[in-house]
Amino acid sequence: MEKESVSRKKKKLGSYPYLSVIFSITLALFVIGLFGMLLLHTTKLTQLIRENIEIQVYLDKGITDNQRIQIQKTLSSKDYAVEKNDEVQISYVSKEEAAKKFIEETGEDFTNFLGENPLRDAYVLRITPEFHDSNKLKNIKAEIEKINGVFEVVYVESLVDSINDNMTKISVFLLGFAVILLIAVVILINNTIKLALFSQRFLIRSMQLVGAKASFIQKPFLFRASMHGALAGILASAGLYALMNFANRKIQDLETLQDADKILILFALLLVLGVFIGFSSTFRAINKYLKLSLDELY
Repeated sequence: MEKESVSRKKKKLGSYPYLSVIFSITLALFVIGLFGMLLLHTTKLTQLIRENIEIQVYLDKGITDNQRIQIQKTLSSKDYAVEKNDEVQISYVSKEEAAKKFIEETGEDFTNFLGENPLRDAYVLRITPEFHDSNKLKNIKAEIEKINGVFEVVYVESLVDSINDNMTKISVFLLGFAVILLIAVVILINNTIKLALFSQRFLIRSMQLVGAKASFIQKPFLFRASMHGALAGILASAGLYALMNFANRKIQDLETLQDADKILILFALLLVLGVFIGFSSTFRAINKYLKLSLDELY
């Protein structure tokens, strides 16, 4: 009875901690995936903000409809105009519509004491992110103001500069944090697998003593590590998918910041990363134990 207990204890001590390894890799990949989801949402939000930067093109008073239509065609043909679903994002705001909106927002009818509507007809044109640089916007402003029938071009320069500065800072921060997080996760998984293989060191030595080649010894361990990494990637992706659905139910319009194709790519990358880190960490750990002497194994 006592021998059986000792035998079970030895078997338990020498067994490979599957659940611990899979859980550690899954948790690490989940954290990476969570950061990746944050990065995707931030990128989409940045894109939406940039695509909504617009300029107001005020027209001369008394221009004909033909002149106005020609100005619209000219603006729509520019390469800096945002195009979505094969349609240029440009809108016409008449002076009557502008006056009505102003009165609704302020509650004051300025036409009563001015006797006329001093506002001008205008086009509102969205500018692509590639042209959000201050110098480029100034060039666009000067170019459009040369068009016959255009009175003035207006945009909020301070807002554009503020957006550009903030986006640059956010991008640098996220990139730096991503590098630190990836290094920490790789070290965590590497140490977890190294500790798990520690219990297998005598098995590795036994295989060496019977004449097994290094490649023969490595093969089952590398295969098992790859399967564990793949399983961890699937579990991490499933957890992220569940979390995303929960967040969509709790946060209104969050789905507008999500790109299904990019999220699927992220899940695929987690799967590949799990396999790669599991394989490479196991490969390094096995090589270490293959090179140790018998005394160093204790």
